[in-house]
Amino acid sequence: MTDVALTPEDDAPATGFRARHALLKRLADVVSLPASRINAFERAVTGDLLVEMLRLASPDDRKRVAARLAPLTELPNALARMLLRDEPEIAGLLIDQCASLSDADLVACARDATMDHRFLMASRRGLSEVVSETLLSFGETPVIEAVLRNTTARLGQVAMEGVVSLSRTERSLCHSILRRGELRPSGAYVMFWWCDPDDRRTILQRFAVSREVMQEVSEDVFVMAAQEGWQDPVSRKALQFIERRQRNRAAIQKSPWGGLEQAVEAAANGGLTRELASEIAYLSGVKPITGAKILGDTGGEPVAILCKATGLSRNELAGLWRSMRRPEVSPDGTPDPVWERVQITYEMLAVDRAQTVLRYWNWSLSSALTPALLRAIRDGEEEALDDYSAPERAAMLALAENFGR
Repeated sequence: MTDVALTPEDDAPATGFRARHALLKRLADVVSLPASRINAFERAVTGDLLVEMLRLASPDDRKRVAARLAPLTELPNALARMLLRDEPEIAGLLIDQCASLSDADLVACARDATMDHRFLMASRRGLSEVVSETLLSFGETPVIEAVLRNTTARLGQVAMEGVVSLSRTERSLCHSILRRGELRPSGAYVMFWWCDPDDRRTILQRFAVSREVMQEVSEDVFVMAAQEGWQDPVSRKALQFIERRQRNRAAIQKSPWGGLEQAVEAAANGGLTRELASEIAYLSGVKPITGAKILGDTGGEPVAILCKATGLSRNELAGLWRSMRRPEVSPDGTPDPVWERVQITYEMLAVDRAQTVLRYWNWSLSSALTPALLRAIRDGEEEALDDYSAPERAAMLALAENFGR
């Protein structure tokens, strides 16, 4: 007895304790017994004893126990909590294989453990909206990318709006976001402003939807609104989004240039002044801030969308491009790749679909732009996005760079 007392168990090599290895295995086997052989209380007590042993066990022992318990359909809670917070190599066995883990187990692990644990969890099959949102909330790009690549993970709209917002600064996320079935047109349209050319093309191909059904069901409502003198601002705003006509007839009647084509021609001949840019925006049926965002875009595709939506010809697109002092030919004499891409964008879009994109931009960038929202954009209050409507959130994100945020 004296010899045992003088040799603490923790000071000896773990491999020397054959009894420990045997007992760990036997207790793990007991926990693994079916419900017909062991009741819930017996399983829980055995699990508690196993937890106490594992606290002093070697990593190899803990790994063996984790591998033995991972396939179980019922796992004592204390045992699951301990192993989930163990080294990633050990916790990963449960994270990857254990179907009995609840959302509460996974959320607690995500909050208490390391980024390595969250990265492993991001690839777990069948992640629920709650777990996915928890993983995304840490703002860790590798984890977010892993969740987005996980085709079995489910993402709620709050989570999607969060990653869309994050993609403005973490642009490597854009491609993965666009592959998610949960992404809605509102998110895609606002992402368009910072996506690369390939992703912009994907957005237009997938999300530039027609408004034909809305136009069919609301045809008689236009007559009702006209009889009411367009006094209701709610229905007027919605019908402006739905209607087929894009150009602003009232602006055309007041324009000193006489029409959109003439204004574009004046810009092509004399350069695009601020006055002409505002006039082209008004004649196109959009507000000046929307027009400024479109004409100031370095990629050029929004200009093609503006021209297609308003019925301008290819020649007028070229004239507007020249008025912006944008090159059509590279220094070596070959066609400028940006200009080529702009022309392809113009050709690929139907008028109605181009109008949908343009009107959403105008809706979000101008109609939603209240003085309070302008202050929020200037103050960088993106973290308070939940307090704003969908178009207001789009405006905050799309215009943040324009206000130096």
